[in-house]
Amino acid sequence: MAEEAILGYLAKNEEIGDSGEFAAKHGLNHDEVVNVIKSLHGFRYVEAQDIKRESWVLTDEGKLYADTGSPEAQLFLAIPPEGGIPREELQTKLGPLLFKIGCAQAAKNRWVDMGGQQVTRRVQHVDDRVKDLLLKIKEGQVVDQDNIKALKARKLIVPQTWNGYLLKKGPDYAPQRKKFAADLTREMLQSGDWKNVEFKEYNFNAKGQTIEAGHLHPLNKARICSSVRHQLRMIFLQMGFEEMPTDRYVESSFWNFDALFQPQQHPARDSHDTFYLKVPSTTKELPEDYVERVKRVHESGGYGSRGYEYDWSREEANKNLLRTHTTAVSARMLYNLAQDTLKKPFTPKRYFSIDRVFRNEAVDRTHLAEFHQIEGLICDRGLTLGDLIGVLHDFFSRLGMSKLRFKPAYNPYTEPSMEIFSYHEGFGKWVEVGNSGMFRPEMLLPMGLPEDVRVIAWGLSLERPTMILYGYNNIRDLFGHKVDLGLIKTNPICRLGL
Repeated sequence: MAEEAILGYLAKNEEIGDSGEFAAKHGLNHDEVVNVIKSLHGFRYVEAQDIKRESWVLTDEGKLYADTGSPEAQLFLAIPPEGGIPREELQTKLGPLLFKIGCAQAAKNRWVDMGGQQVTRRVQHVDDRVKDLLLKIKEGQVVDQDNIKALKARKLIVPQTWNGYLLKKGPDYAPQRKKFAADLTREMLQSGDWKNVEFKEYNFNAKGQTIEAGHLHPLNKARICSSVRHQLRMIFLQMGFEEMPTDRYVESSFWNFDALFQPQQHPARDSHDTFYLKVPSTTKELPEDYVERVKRVHESGGYGSRGYEYDWSREEANKNLLRTHTTAVSARMLYNLAQDTLKKPFTPKRYFSIDRVFRNEAVDRTHLAEFHQIEGLICDRGLTLGDLIGVLHDFFSRLGMSKLRFKPAYNPYTEPSMEIFSYHEGFGKWVEVGNSGMFRPEMLLPMGLPEDVRVIAWGLSLERPTMILYGYNNIRDLFGHKVDLGLIKTNPICRLGL
């Protein structure tokens, strides 16, 4: 309808001087008219010239005062002509905000006397010019610049730009738009109508619709043709490690805590630190003879230890939870290795895993309730703390972290234990990058491993090196439900150097 009106009007007239006035005169929506103009201009039916008009419109506050009167006028009318009114009573009558604005403007206009606790009129009658000016602007009337400036300063009006078009006939003008066929159909060929049909020109330079495709997350994106995760995995494999199965997100408290010689009253078992399951709430599959040995070492010790000297609870051990560390997987693997030694000679092993763990932590820029843990362990005869330090230097040097320091630490299942620090050239300081230690005899010997077998182990998060690598300073920008999907699409696929 808008297209017919525009082309029909130009057939009899030289131009349409204002698209807004044209739309109003013909009862058309101006937005619809603008869309039609853009289409006609694209096909050269019309020539369109931009028109911009500046106008002023009322803010919400301005609309309110246009209806009810300005604050100063409302305050003046609320004061009795004789005797005045106490300030507190006037404030209660008008409200704190209206009272504050009204007092300032009425005093400026010298309409009222604010001295003392009594507010009185200084004049008998006032004209509410602010309301009158607002009504004029609302109706589209002209207001002088001084008044515009005053109303703008009080934030009662704001500028508004109106966009429209001036139209003239274009090079390919016609009273009606030609209907071009987009496709050559079988019916046209059979009837011969194709001879009399004008076909739409093909634009071979036009870009097709963007095809949505999947995008790799930074944790899986390439770095020198390999992802951060894949790079770590390849380092382990090059060092002769075997990957552990980590598909068991739900663990029992027994494998997650008890098998690691972690006492049942340990703070980490609190529901504020661990996610416990409601369904199924408990496990029914535990190796009973091993459970009995773990119970005994917790209660009364053994293997040179006096244990924790408390009543160990099977009910607590049976609770299901979301694993808090992949060390629960390591415990299962070492137990299975110990069972193998009952049938054949002990074989040294090197295990690693990279997978998700869950902790009930407060979320901030460096912590999430779920993250990825990288874990490596070596099980062999006669291992020492020196072996652990040497392996750590080898492992981290392959990540580009050649400067390492170690600090004594405490873990329930390792003794001795060490925190690992690396010097970060970009930050110019030492940064904690992992934790490490030697598994305690109270953990290993109940499994059935030979007495001279030792296990050295270390762990770190996957997110921390990735944050450093990709320049993130907030872990929530990297992993979790608040990740910017646009950022994942545009993130570089390859990073050269740490």
